[in-house]
Amino acid sequence: MKAVQFDGFGETLYVAERETPVAPVDGVVIQVKAAGLCRSDWHAWQGHDPDITVLPHVPGHEFAGVVDEVGSGVTTLKVGDRVVFPFVCGCGECSWCASGNAQVCPDQWQPGFSGPGTYAEYVAIPRADFNAVVLPDEVTFDVAASLGCRFATSYRAIKHVAEVQSGETVAVFGCGGIGLAAIMIAAASGATVVAVDVNNEALALASQVGATHVFNAAEVDVVEAIKAAIPGGVDVSVDALGSIPTAKAAVESLRVQGRHVQIGLLLPAKIGDKATVPMHVVIAKELQVLGSHGMAAAAYPEMLADIAAGIIDPGTFITHRIPLDAVPEALSQMSTGTEPGVTIIQP
Repeated sequence: MKAVQFDGFGETLYVAERETPVAPVDGVVIQVKAAGLCRSDWHAWQGHDPDITVLPHVPGHEFAGVVDEVGSGVTTLKVGDRVVFPFVCGCGECSWCASGNAQVCPDQWQPGFSGPGTYAEYVAIPRADFNAVVLPDEVTFDVAASLGCRFATSYRAIKHVAEVQSGETVAVFGCGGIGLAAIMIAAASGATVVAVDVNNEALALASQVGATHVFNAAEVDVVEAIKAAIPGGVDVSVDALGSIPTAKAAVESLRVQGRHVQIGLLLPAKIGDKATVPMHVVIAKELQVLGSHGMAAAAYPEMLADIAAGIIDPGTFITHRIPLDAVPEALSQMSTGTEPGVTIIQP
C-alpha cells in the first residue's frame, strides 16, 4: 500500500510503499476512505510526542473508512461496515472506559502516535469492538474523518465538559478547525458566541457558523473588547489554539465564577516562564479551569445523531480535498501557519 512516512523527527516526509497491515486478533484493518490533515500530526512529525518510538513512522489520526479485514476475536464488526474511530482508543477494561471516559484511559492507543497512522491506504486498529462506531448512512466519509480530534473534541468540550447552556455567553480564541467547531456547537446550543483570531478570513468563517461578535487580536485589546460587548465577561472561554497569550486572554475574559476550557495543545512551560494560566485571576474570580482531550466512542452516537438531523454541519468546514501524494507538502506548510478550514485526504 501507499503511505506517507518520515524516517526521523523533522526529516523529509515522503510517500512510500509499505506492507498492508494485518488485523490484530482484537482489531480490524480499515481501508481509509478519508483522513483529516491536522496540526497534531505536525506535532508528531516534529517529535513532540513521546509515544512515537518506532521509525519510520506513518502519521495521521483522523479517519473514516470501510472494514477490510476482521481479527478472530472481533464480534461486532464485519467486512464492509462503514466506520469511524475516536483518535483515543480506550482499553475497554479500566474504570474510566467503564464510565464512558475512554478519552482519558491510562492504557489508551492512538493511531499515528501509538502505532502507524492513517495517512495511508489501509490502517490497523486494535480494540475494535470497544472503539468502532458504525456510521449512519447520512454521514459521509469526508464528514466522519473531519470529526477526529477537532470536531469531536470540541463537541465534548462544549456539551459535556463546559456544559454550555442556552442563553450563556462563550468566547472562543482561535478559529481553526477546533475553534470553528466549538463556535458552531456553542451557537447550536443556544449560546451567544464571541470569536477571536488574527486572521480576518477565519473570523469571517466564524461569523458564518454562529459567532455574533468577532475580534481581531492583532487590532484590538480583545479582553477589553469582549467585556465591552459582554459586560462583566463571558460565562465560558475556550482556548482552541494553545498558547500562553491566548490561554491568558481567554481566562481574563471570564466573568466571576466563569469556566475556562483548554483544548489547544500547549507544550510544558519552561522553568522561569510565567504560568500558562494566570492563577491569581483564577483564585480571585473563583474560576474553573477545565481540560478537554478528545471524545470516547460511547459519546459519538449523540454527535452523529445531531449531524444526521442537521443540527450541526461539520461539512461546512471542509475547504480542501487532496490526494495522498499531496500530504507531505501540505503537512510541511503547517510549519509556517495553517489555513482556515479543514483539509481532507482521499487516499
